[in-house]
Amino acid sequence: MTAVHGGPDALGVPQFDFSTNSNACGPCPHALAAVQQADATRYPDPQYTALRAQLAAFHGVDAARVLLAASASEFIHRISALHWGQGVCLPQHHYGDYAQAAQAWGLVSADAQHAQLLWACEPSSPLGQAHPGLAALVDALQPGQSLVLDCAYAPLRLEGTPSLDAARLDRVWQMWTPNKALGLTGIRAAYAIAPRGADTATLQALCPSWPVGAHGVAMLQAWCQPDSQVWLAQSLRTLREWKARQIILCRTLGWECVPSVANFFCARPPGDDLSLRLQRLRARGVKLRDAASFGLAGYVRLGVLGPGGQDALGRG
Repeated sequence: MTAVHGGPDALGVPQFDFSTNSNACGPCPHALAAVQQADATRYPDPQYTALRAQLAAFHGVDAARVLLAASASEFIHRISALHWGQGVCLPQHHYGDYAQAAQAWGLVSADAQHAQLLWACEPSSPLGQAHPGLAALVDALQPGQSLVLDCAYAPLRLEGTPSLDAARLDRVWQMWTPNKALGLTGIRAAYAIAPRGADTATLQALCPSWPVGAHGVAMLQAWCQPDSQVWLAQSLRTLREWKARQIILCRTLGWECVPSVANFFCARPPGDDLSLRLQRLRARGVKLRDAASFGLAGYVRLGVLGPGGQDALGRG
């Protein structure tokens, strides 16, 4: 199975890249400065003691529940390996690495009642919507079942409220990738918060040494700082304005836009030859994400960009 992703491709870095969901207001200057000042001449603490304590305090959980990961994709593969040969339940539309990891580790498709590993994402990708029935899904979890909530876009929610309260969050794995919210997707670093009382020893044993390098540590430490969170809150106000403008543009072009609560949305352009349309746009420096790999043939997923990128899309 070949993974499909947005971002740079064989033609290089797109001038106007709608194909990723990175915060278009980024990079966060506080996080960028921390990354640039990171000491790359030394190994990080292999136990990440200080970093795990900072992340735990940020989320209000015990540090023993915080696990570092090289990236979300690395953690997806690691927790899939933990459930080798068991049943997995995937959302109808989802990030392709869930299925890729399931195939690599011999997981078999199952419904929510019978799967040992369940995946959820909120706001979801590619639709940017609530995960249907998420609270009820958590309430129905049985001993031996693990639900992983992908929180990649939780910091980029532009409206609405999460489906899970604090008590339900304590029952699931939370997978966090702040690089999108900080506009630093080139820094590969992530972390997970284990359910309260979960045994993390086996999952930790599957982790390679030093999964996060010095630059990733610096980014995650900056993520916890008030300056970065203030910047993020301000960026969300800008993204709301840009998103409203971008939806108006797409509708003016005759595109059918799907509702979303995040900094991205799906849309269906008119006409039959979407592939040709995307090729022509890419030749003009504008890249969109074909949503066919998500199971949404005929649709594209668009990250929200500023007026300059939107005007380029309109001209294309």
